[in-house]
Amino acid sequence: MPDEAYVQLVVRELTRQKKLADRAMVQVGDAAFTATLGDDGNSIAVIVKHLAGNMRSRWRDFLTSDGEKPDRHRDTEFYLTPEDTRESLLQRWEAGWQLVVDAISPLSADDLDRTVTIRGEPFTVLQAVSRQLTHYSYHVGQIVLLARHHAGGEWQSLSIPRGQSTAFNEKPGKYL
Repeated sequence: MPDEAYVQLVVRELTRQKKLADRAMVQVGDAAFTATLGDDGNSIAVIVKHLAGNMRSRWRDFLTSDGEKPDRHRDTEFYLTPEDTRESLLQRWEAGWQLVVDAISPLSADDLDRTVTIRGEPFTVLQAVSRQLTHYSYHVGQIVLLARHHAGGEWQSLSIPRGQSTAFNEKPGKYL
């Protein structure tokens, strides 16, 4: 049976994912933050808006209400408005991640077997948490890819740069 060690692992991995995205986003200017790779692609800004909306919906009253809140309008998360400045989106991003950590951190082993709903579909807390961990990791990967693309030659690696594995193994942690 899963225990509190799983909860600690999830919080650590979510925190790591957020840091990856944060370190990627600081490497791009405002134009790149809102740029897409195609007409129907998402920008970093749109992904941030979507994740913030998802987090706000999923993690408020996580154990007691459906994860798809009535005040969430998911489709609007994929369009930027004049109010969606980088600053405002990053404020929502920070608030969303705080909701996640605040909801997951206090979970006990017994909580992981409880049932919650997302869009009326039942999930154990363990399933719901795992589902969101993979969802957020998927989008963080997109943020990193877009930031790397837009940063071009100015990109600073977020992990072990190519050709640096031996040096890393001699001083683990230098790059991460």
